[in-house]
Amino acid sequence: MLQPERTVAELKELRSLTADEKGAQRLCWSPVWAKARAWMAEKLAALPVEVVVDEAGNRWATLRGQSPREVWIGSHIDSVPNGGWLDGCLGVLAALEVLRRIAAEGTPPVTVRLVDWADEEGARFGYSLMGSRAAAGSLNLDDIRHLKDKEGNPLPDVLKAQGVDINRMLEAHQQFANGAAYLELHIEQGPVLESLNLPLAVVTGTKGVNRKLIRFTGQAAHAGSTPMNLRRDAFAAAARWALEVREIGRRHDGVCTTGNVTNTPGIYTAVAGQTDITLDQRHLDPKVLATMLAEAQEASQRVAAEEKVGVEWIDVFGTPPVPFHPTLIELGAEAIREVSGTEQRLPSGPLHDATSVAAAGVPTVMLFVQSLRGLSHTNDEDTKIEHVEMSVRALDRLASKTIEWVRQQG
Repeated sequence: MLQPERTVAELKELRSLTADEKGAQRLCWSPVWAKARAWMAEKLAALPVEVVVDEAGNRWATLRGQSPREVWIGSHIDSVPNGGWLDGCLGVLAALEVLRRIAAEGTPPVTVRLVDWADEEGARFGYSLMGSRAAAGSLNLDDIRHLKDKEGNPLPDVLKAQGVDINRMLEAHQQFANGAAYLELHIEQGPVLESLNLPLAVVTGTKGVNRKLIRFTGQAAHAGSTPMNLRRDAFAAAARWALEVREIGRRHDGVCTTGNVTNTPGIYTAVAGQTDITLDQRHLDPKVLATMLAEAQEASQRVAAEEKVGVEWIDVFGTPPVPFHPTLIELGAEAIREVSGTEQRLPSGPLHDATSVAAAGVPTVMLFVQSLRGLSHTNDEDTKIEHVEMSVRALDRLASKTIEWVRQQG
């Protein structure tokens, strides 16, 4: 029998084990993350499942079914520093409760696997979805070999300490051999559901991302002796451009964020000779995303010319929009209607492990549950308890529907 209240209790138990007064501290590959995984291993030990950790550090708990075709349910247990009590771990612990219910009913018609992906957040080394990308076959090892954390620890050494050989990470793709569907429950991390007074939504896909560093290069000069009309102020160009980028996002119903600005020499008494400014653009339509990028680039060239500075674009990260499976979206909508009497469909602005899985060709869908005040990646993150329990029931309904869909496919 499904017990959503047990999921709430276990979420609170995990919080007490791995959080401090500032919030969750389950930074991936850290001792606190390892403690969370050991705690999770104790929960899984009570079930008739086979547990393995793949070459990329992802943990799989397998309940063998009558068919080798697999339905996966999961998320990630790692957190950002000072994170909330639900981000990621809700999906893992809800999957655990669903797995308990299925196991209690005997051998399922298809194999069911719980997966806890490693390093979804990318908070320590700046590379998101590391475990799921490795398993999906989309991780380029050359992109991560050189990474270090803020203390200077090289990623290969940190991985080795946790039993992961960076040179073998792509072997995790073996786990995808029989994947027939992937389901993931997550908090929304945004304000839309609360603004609509709705508890749940089925996710239609994850938005594509353009992430760039833009460098405006002018001339550093003395703040007191350089007339305004003779300055080549890199920051002035960046500031003008940032305001134009904001309008690009609004115009295309997308999002554009300039989240960090660094001036050089960066002192009170000097005009900025160089300004590095970051850009993050997101949209569900790949054509619109490309248009947003082109307009941002054109705006930078125009502003740079007017301010008599140079401009350079540096690639940082990018991923195309990833739509989820239409049949699973419909099954997710059905599950939500059955438990809440409402229906809502939303795209996801943040990336999730589901993005990696869907891009690899495994039919995928996500469910969102309302986030209070739209907050996440903070200790202030919260969701109403009744909505948490409702989300577990919706995930369970979706799992049953998906298992039957996979069974019918043979």
